[in-house]
Amino acid sequence: MIQSFQRRDMLRLAAAAAAVLGGGARAQSGWPSKPVTMIVPFPAGGGTDAFARPLSAQFSKTTGQTLVIDNRGGAGGTLGASIASKMQPDGYGLFMGAVHHAIAPAVYPKLDYDIQKDFVPLMLLANAPQVVVVNPKRVTQPTIQEFIAYAKRNPAKMNYGSAGAGTSHHLAGELFKQQTGTFITHIPYRGAGPMLQDLISGNVDVCFDGLGSSSQHIKGGRIKALMMAGAKRNPAFPDVPCAAEVGLPDYTVTTWYGLWAPKGTPADVQAKIIEEMKKALASDELKTIWAANGSEIPNVTTTAYANFVDAEVKRWATVVKASGAKLE
Repeated sequence: MIQSFQRRDMLRLAAAAAAVLGGGARAQSGWPSKPVTMIVPFPAGGGTDAFARPLSAQFSKTTGQTLVIDNRGGAGGTLGASIASKMQPDGYGLFMGAVHHAIAPAVYPKLDYDIQKDFVPLMLLANAPQVVVVNPKRVTQPTIQEFIAYAKRNPAKMNYGSAGAGTSHHLAGELFKQQTGTFITHIPYRGAGPMLQDLISGNVDVCFDGLGSSSQHIKGGRIKALMMAGAKRNPAFPDVPCAAEVGLPDYTVTTWYGLWAPKGTPADVQAKIIEEMKKALASDELKTIWAANGSEIPNVTTTAYANFVDAEVKRWATVVKASGAKLE
């Protein structure tokens, strides 16, 4: 009896210990259990920030953990991407990149990371059209057609700013010049924030910007929108004509923003990141902000997102080659 009791007692103790240990393991594997850092590879105030900061605030509400925005600008977004590619693959270091990172492989010959191989593609976060915006004190032409006519008569008299060489702002400007037969001098900046500051202050004539970073300044009257890229008007700015209706049917450029994790991030953590980000994006607050920035909330994750990025890398390689754009 004593031996039987001891055996049963030992079994119960072992089962209880296993339950405690198992519960502890589950608690430790729950993501997020501490603050998460998300590298944003541009200075504060740009288009990426326009989506990253509201997302950070909403993420904190839904998870109870902080999503820290770490702005690492430079080299057209490639410096931040390089840093992000070397983060620990534990789910607590994320990377919010953009269309610029699909362009970079064709423009920068010696990147020390590969956007398609060194990261895990998690999800597309936002997708906003490019917009042609001008400083209304420097550019007095009221329509895009009159602006193009003036630029043709005055080659190199006007300049345009970009968020850096090899960014979508740069390539959008080169495409515009190519399709309109104009020449406008390119001035690269270290991000869309500094670029827009100079546009507003009057040091730059025009920018080919993502709507996410320009929308608040257009609404505030500090800059003027002449044209949306693409085949349709944007609901956030219904009075601004689109490229197709002003005779530029092939001028289609969008600024998209996406989320990656370093290669090696566990699959269950990847799934949890996507789940929590989807919860944040489903909130009324973010739906309102995304719409105000002229963006939809895409439902593109994992394999579909990887295929999207692959297609963008190929597309922009062709555009770079055709435009003759070079690293400055």
